[in-house]
Parts: sequence; C-alpha cells; structure tokens
Amino acid sequence: MMRGFRRAGRSLLSVSIALSLTGCLVGPDYKRPETSPPPQFRFATEGVEQASLADLKWFELFQDDALRELIQTALAQNYDLEIAAARVVQARAQVGIVRSQIFPQITGSGSGQTTRIAQNASSGLPPGVNPVVTFGTLSLGMTWEIDVWGRIRRMTESARAEYLSSEDTQRAVLITVIADVAAAYFQLRALDLQLEISRRTIEARERGLRLTRTQRDLGSGTGLDVAQAEDLLYTARATIRDLERQIGQTEDLLSLLVGRNPGDIVRGRTLNAVMQNLPSLIPAGLPSALVERRPDIRAAEQNLVAANANIGAAKAQYFPQISLTGLLGLQSDTFKEFFKKTSWVYNLGSTAVVPIFTAGRISSQVDQARGQTQEAYAAYEKTVRVALTEVSDSLIDFTKRREQRVEQEALVAARERSVNLSQLRYRGGLDSYLQVLDAETRLFAGQLDLADLKRDELTAIVRLYRALGGGWEGVMPAN
Repeated sequence: MMRGFRRAGRSLLSVSIALSLTGCLVGPDYKRPETSPPPQFRFATEGVEQASLADLKWFELFQDDALRELIQTALAQNYDLEIAAARVVQARAQVGIVRSQIFPQITGSGSGQTTRIAQNASSGLPPGVNPVVTFGTLSLGMTWEIDVWGRIRRMTESARAEYLSSEDTQRAVLITVIADVAAAYFQLRALDLQLEISRRTIEARERGLRLTRTQRDLGSGTGLDVAQAEDLLYTARATIRDLERQIGQTEDLLSLLVGRNPGDIVRGRTLNAVMQNLPSLIPAGLPSALVERRPDIRAAEQNLVAANANIGAAKAQYFPQISLTGLLGLQSDTFKEFFKKTSWVYNLGSTAVVPIFTAGRISSQVDQARGQTQEAYAAYEKTVRVALTEVSDSLIDFTKRREQRVEQEALVAARERSVNLSQLRYRGGLDSYLQVLDAETRLFAGQLDLADLKRDELTAIVRLYRALGGGWEGVMPAN
C-alpha cells in the first residue's frame, strides 16, 4: 500500500513540478518603453560629454570636512531614510510571501483522545467490553496549487518589481537627503558670511559716527550728518538681529536632517574658500545615461513592470485553478499498535476549479490591471521628461548664477571705490554726508547680495548633482 502511495506521489509530484515551472505565462511580457532622450542636455557645454558631475561621489564633490560629517550623520540617522529602508524590508518580505505560494504548503497535526463510556447507560455495553476508548492520530497534510497558467509567477514578478522600486525609492530619498543637507549647510555659511559683513560694517559705521560727531562739535559738520550716520549704524545692527534669527533656524533644520535635537552646527570652510575650488565647467554627461542613473526613473519603471505583470495574474483567473492535496499519517487506538504499518493512512487527490459565471468580475479585474499599467506607463514617461527638465533647468541656473555672481563682484568692487571716494570728498568738505550715506548703503546691500549669489551658485551645483542622479552609488545604507 505504501509502495503504491509513493509511486503515485512521485508521479504526481513530477508532473506538478513540471507544470509549475514550465507552464505557460498568461499576459504580456514586459518591454521597456522607448523614451527617445535628446543627444545632449539643453544648456550643456558645447559638444557631447561622456563624463558627468554625477560620476563624482558626494564626498568628492563637497570639499568640506564639516559638511562631510553632517552628510555621513544624516545617512546614518535621517528619519526619512529610516522610513524608506523599512519599506524596502517590507517589500522584500512580500516577495517571499507571494513566491511561497508556488511551493507545496505542508502542515503537521496530531491529536489524542480518551473516552470512557458509562456502563449503566441505556445503550449498554456488551459484557467484557472495555469502557475506556483511546484514539490517536498523527498526520502530514499538503496543499499545492499547480501554477499551470503562471498566476503565481506573475504575482511574484509583480512583487519583485515593487521590491526593486522600493530600493530605488530609497536611493532617491538618499540623494534628496544629501542635497538638502548640503543646501542647508551652504545657506548657513552664507548667513555666517553676511553676519561677518554686517559686523565689519558696524565697526566702520561706529568709527564714521564718532568722526561725524567730532566734526559737528568742531563746527565742520551738522546734526543732520550725525543723524544720517546713526541711521546707517542702526540699520546694520537690525540686520544682525535678523541674521542671527535665520542662523538659529537653519541650524535647527540641519539638526533635524541629521536626526539630532536642535543645537549648534560645527562649521568648516568659509563660503569664499568653498567657492575657490569650484570647477570652471560642470559636465552633465549623456541624457541617455539619465534613465539608468536616476533612482526615481528606475522606480517608475519597476512600477510599470509590476503593473504589467498584474495583467497576466488577472488573466490567469480565466483558466482552471488546479490544486493537489494529500494526507499521510498514522491512526491507532493503542499506542503499541501506533507505528505498525497497519496504522498508516494516506490520501492523495487533485481538484480543478473552473470559473463559469463571475458576473464580469474577472474581465473587470483585467481591465483594472490594464488601466493601472497605462497609468504607470504615463507616470514613467512623465518622470523621464521631468528629469530631463530638471537637468536643463539646473544647468541654466548654475550658468547664469555664476555669471551674475561675477558681475556682482565687479559691482561690489565699484561700490567700494565709491565709498572711499565719497569719504575723501566729505572729509575735504567737497560733498555732504548724504553722498557717504548713499555709497555705504549701496555697498552694504551689494555685499549681502553677493553672499546670497555665492550661496545660490553652490546650491545650483547641488541641484544639478541631484537632478543627474548622483550620490547614491556605493553609499546605500544596509537594510
């Protein structure tokens, strides 16, 4: 009996494995859409560039030890990264859950029962019959859906694509964190520079106020000159209070990005020192490489793969669902007889469930899967176009910010000369203090604007680095 069970079991097992692994896959196989990227980024430097800014590691791009430390801390402690990593773990587990359905599901069970029948019951027992009845079972049960039409394999394909999408989404979050930390740090250093400019300006204006008061006391100046000098001084002092507020809030933002309580942020190189190491040309690389590099594009494509696989999983419901069931165990009413061959029991069978009337449920599920695939296709194409636009915008932003910064430096130099000349003319009695007031006001504003432009130029490089998809290779945290 057992020999026959084994032969039948092996035959069914072989057929089932063959059908599960070589059965047909219902539904369309995935093909990557044609994106047709341009041969060169708009606003890129002349000629097609093979190299790209995104080829640099983030620690090579940002030559500042304090910034490196902040980014490393953020990669280890940022909450958005922790959330993204947890979602990767969930998606990977979901692959295992879905894929397990393609294998036999085996369960074990055992039971034992002892019953005593009353001898004085109305039914009565024949004389000499033992009123105590003991019964025990020990068995293994199996259920196995034979994936003839590929429903489970399509579901596994979809789950695997969603897992890969979650990994790429984590990479996109990582790039965003690096960019946000760098941008906030450069904002902080620009505010520090403006604070330094304001303090130097206050020192100069305090000296100017003392000189003006002396000239008034000597009769060569007026009370109006003193009032105008005080106006300059108090304006600079008010600016310092606003800058201190912004510095504190920016430090709090950086603390949040690196996963720490609000507190002071250690500074590294000055903004001017960082500016000195900027390359003269920023290579963007080939647009065709963007599809492979940008994590959000990769994630959008995996979402499309998942949606496409769901069409096959939905279509497979039109066909019979074939399952194999089996039971192998022992049954006996005495322990000493439990493991004898006469106690073996087994059952092996198969079922096939064919949908005959579902009131349009399956066709509606297929239509739903097709609609989700169309949505994912449109989202993928949009993501590619948005990425190309972001690179183009970042390139023109960096180019024009740099040009504007160069012009602003020339403007500040001219205003410095104007301040020196106006002070000489005022001291020589050729002009009133109004000319000095006007020149110093324009110089102060120009210096603050120049600090902003330096920050904007550095931030433009950060945005371009992010738009090109740089920074995640080799620094992905372990999940």
